[in-house]
Amino acid sequence: MRKGILSTTAAAAALALGLTACGGESGQTTTTSSASASAPAAATGKIGVILPDSKSSDRWETADRKYLQEAFEAAGVEYDIQNAQNDKTAFQTIADQMITNGATVLMIVNLDSGTGKTVIEKARSQGVATIDYDRLTLGGGAAYYVSFDNTKVGQLQGEGLTKCLTDKKADKPIVAYLNGSPTDNNATLFKNGYDGVLKPKFDAGEYVKGPEQSVPDWDNTQAGTLFEQMLTEEPKIAGVLSANDGLGNAAITVLKKNNLNGKIPVTGQDATVQGLQNILAGDQCMTVYKAIKKEADAAAKLAVALAKGEKPAAASSVEDPETGQSVPSELMEPQAIYFDNVKDVVADGFVTKEELCTGDFADKCTEAGIQ
Repeated sequence: MRKGILSTTAAAAALALGLTACGGESGQTTTTSSASASAPAAATGKIGVILPDSKSSDRWETADRKYLQEAFEAAGVEYDIQNAQNDKTAFQTIADQMITNGATVLMIVNLDSGTGKTVIEKARSQGVATIDYDRLTLGGGAAYYVSFDNTKVGQLQGEGLTKCLTDKKADKPIVAYLNGSPTDNNATLFKNGYDGVLKPKFDAGEYVKGPEQSVPDWDNTQAGTLFEQMLTEEPKIAGVLSANDGLGNAAITVLKKNNLNGKIPVTGQDATVQGLQNILAGDQCMTVYKAIKKEADAAAKLAVALAKGEKPAAASSVEDPETGQSVPSELMEPQAIYFDNVKDVVADGFVTKEELCTGDFADKCTEAGIQ
């Protein structure tokens, strides 16, 4: 198997769809496939993976693709990883092409549950095993679900904002919510988690509930516009529960324009380079680190087993709230990251010192103990 080489069938599909190989811009679909020109046919089936986009978070291209590809290469299986770039039509077309080209396992990160359900049902009708990766497709009935404990992610965010407001000795702070996409079940789970921490404080009068917006498609540009409106509506916002680093940075950009950055705690998620740099600069309160390699390795292990015709056992299960059915699941544990433990993310190899500690951040990295 050779990394990054398009198989004949995948190349044909790419040409038919107008795809670009590895690294497409927004609005294009990106693909990485394996091929072996001289090796005999693989003893296992082919694995297809559809990632959602490269705009909402850097992770899909810089982490998930890389780790899944490495795992499949190590297992010696044939695979095809493509990115739908937030295009629902392309998402379904890619799935159809993968099934036509012989995929026996389909792993998806849905754009919304409706589209995901359509794809899963069609795959299942053709005997293709399905895995929901990172996002549960409500009502989809995937054979497996691999993700993080997303309610715990939200809990860590709520606890993080509470800690940062306490550190600032905030008195009855007005807290704004910048939620994730309303069509993403993960965003619902995150909100359940931070509501569980913050709602009792609102009810007790310790905190005041401020403006709240859900950001369509996790779009950072829209997030900036929405937060600007929120700050205009309520200029005394004292804390921002932002569902991920991209949305958090959008809020921070607005706060900078108003000379409020560093004064108002902002949360995040994903431990992106940008988010970690915002923490080092003092503009972001915390982020949540999700060891994506563990998630990708767990999903790849299931996919490889399914491609070999096995029926692997899962460590736990999650109830689909739409159907009430139990979905066999592998759930990873998230970790809260503050200034003092940014070094943990570097030590884990998720980001490098070279990409994080650039320019003005070099001194901050030293201060944070990053080696």
